[in-house]
Amino acid sequence: MSNELKMTVEELETFIDTEFPQVHHGGRSFAIEGIRPMGATVRLFYHDRHLRPGGTISGPAMMSIADYAMYIAILAQLGPVALAVTTNFSINFLRKPEQKDLMADCTLLKLGKRLAVAEVSMRSEGSDDVVAHVVGTYSIPPRG
Repeated sequence: MSNELKMTVEELETFIDTEFPQVHHGGRSFAIEGIRPMGATVRLFYHDRHLRPGGTISGPAMMSIADYAMYIAILAQLGPVALAVTTNFSINFLRKPEQKDLMADCTLLKLGKRLAVAEVSMRSEGSDDVVAHVVGTYSIPPRG
């Protein structure tokens, strides 16, 4: 696979807004901070709806931003593929996130014709400490 990007941040945002408007139910939760060959960085806005008791970002919210980061990295590399789906997802929660936005940085480890394998490191905004580490696999549908 080429390392040439097929979509810009603006094109990715438009695609998500059009194909997955439900992701913004209750207000925007995610922002695409940047894309690069074989990777992307996204943000989860710190908000009450993402919290668990104790004021920390919940596990499901952290899983959601990791999955979103993987999907954005894949789309940036391949172009608009709405039916690419997660087939495997493993997360290690390493430490409690701070009460700040959560940054998820994704690197595609392998991008083949049918499968993409990605790694995501999550950090609280402004911190170098990794709060969660994810490895995931996406199934990519055949291209016409």
